[in-house]
Amino acid sequence: EASPVPSICGVFPGANWFEREAYDMYGILFTGHPELRRLLTDYGFDGYPLRKDFPLTGFVEVRYDDEAKRVIYEPVRLSQEFRNFDFLSPWEGVEYVLPGDEKAASQPGAPKAG
Repeated sequence: EASPVPSICGVFPGANWFEREAYDMYGILFTGHPELRRLLTDYGFDGYPLRKDFPLTGFVEVRYDDEAKRVIYEPVRLSQEFRNFDFLSPWEGVEYVLPGDEKAASQPGAPKAG
């Protein structure tokens, strides 16, 4: 972002798409690139999605509205009331023994085979 990198498209023409992808995903600028523009994201996309400073949820939610026949951009809404957090440890209170684990059932304090 602070210092652009020289493009190698003049030497290796196949690097064109790789440099465009690096620009689109990470924001790396290449000087001397013949056509440095977004490759995978929308033209109005804000930010670079593979950088660490990009939020996990993104900035906007994009969906296609079938009634309006167009793409709709909305702010991201995270509804917390529908999340179900399971705080029980899967390692505590196991009351069964898997088939083939008969040796573990013979240990003192092990759950009984059912």
